[in-house]
Amino acid sequence: MISLFIALGQSLMDSGFRQALIRSELVTKIDYSTAFYSNICLGLVSYLLLFFLAPVIANFYEESQLVELVRVSSLAIIINSFQLVQVASLSRKLNFKVQMFASLPSSFISAAVALTFASLGYGAWALVGQSLVFSGCQTILLWYFQGWRPAKSFSWNSLRNLYHFGYKIFLSGSLDTLYKNLYPLVIAKLFSSSAAGLYFLADKIRELVVSQLLHSIQAVTFPALSKKQSNKLELKAGYRRVIKVVTAIYVPVIVFFILVVPWLFDLFFSEKWKDAHVYLQILLIASLPLCVNSLNLNILKVTGRSDIFLVLEIFKKVLMTIILFITIPIGLEAVIWGQVCQAFLFYFPNKYYSGRLIGYSTLEQLKDVSFYYLFSSLSFILIYLFFLYFNVGTASKIILSALFFCVGYFFLLFLFDRKIIFEILSVVKNASKKL
Repeated sequence: MISLFIALGQSLMDSGFRQALIRSELVTKIDYSTAFYSNICLGLVSYLLLFFLAPVIANFYEESQLVELVRVSSLAIIINSFQLVQVASLSRKLNFKVQMFASLPSSFISAAVALTFASLGYGAWALVGQSLVFSGCQTILLWYFQGWRPAKSFSWNSLRNLYHFGYKIFLSGSLDTLYKNLYPLVIAKLFSSSAAGLYFLADKIRELVVSQLLHSIQAVTFPALSKKQSNKLELKAGYRRVIKVVTAIYVPVIVFFILVVPWLFDLFFSEKWKDAHVYLQILLIASLPLCVNSLNLNILKVTGRSDIFLVLEIFKKVLMTIILFITIPIGLEAVIWGQVCQAFLFYFPNKYYSGRLIGYSTLEQLKDVSFYYLFSSLSFILIYLFFLYFNVGTASKIILSALFFCVGYFFLLFLFDRKIIFEILSVVKNASKKL
């Protein structure tokens, strides 16, 4: 319930400064220190706003216990404000090893705390404890490993430069956060509780699969491409390589999950939840263009056009609202198919503006990525048809599908785009060295 408000508080605390630091060609010690002190001040402002709004939030949800939950869980915003500059500095250096060393132990420790609290009957407080412990551990480890310390200096000129780029990213992020939470709110209000429960389960699983992949894509490609921003030819060449490699990895993973979702539900979920697999399959179809959309938006940030980024977000949210109003009277499944329409429609404005900035046309990009969608779809169809005629156990279907899909997909790559296999192996090799 309170995740929306915490996410908005995090956005205000960040205010786009982290991404502004990452994309800047030259960052001084004063820039880092200015961002550091600004994030702490904004974190305190965010916390105070949530502290005093907690009773209003509790009244809205008619849950009095939310007052204390909001006030305590919001402390994570202040804790996180102490680590944003460290993350930006490490990302600029493409140093993801230290970030992993900070996040993995924090995840294990916070999970142990959450399980302990839950076993002792603390309910929702287990999640609050997990959030605070994760933020605290990650911040301490980042300070320990990264080594950067703020100077006793602050520049209003530096703040203006960071703010000029960052506030548009903040507004875009806040708008996106609001709309991400719009669907659960609308579905919970307008459809039956059982249908809403199935949707929430499907959406959470989709988020677990897709969001982590997209977050990793954004986190790695944005700083890497930012280093090429001064040379459009290098930026275009680097971007084309990135988008081909990412699409070649991301798309088959999503298509494979679309294939095996019914069998996974048969294996791991009770009869009560099995109908959710249809919703999950549709949501995964809606996720297919998201990697390309995400990379296209990265180009806008890399080139400093956060103004276009904000305008696009507003336009897309208006379109999203129209599609939502059209599909609601038809039913829940139509609402989810509406998300598929949105995802594919959003590709064109995202691509148009990013393409103009680096001279990379829509036709060029479609040629670059279409093979990976085609090869994944062919692998899907062949395996689906195979199991129509050969009936085996559910677990065997999943194992054989994984084997056949990998062999079929990489065989098609070997026949028609052998170079991308070596590109993927090179990326994996370089990533393993950094980790």
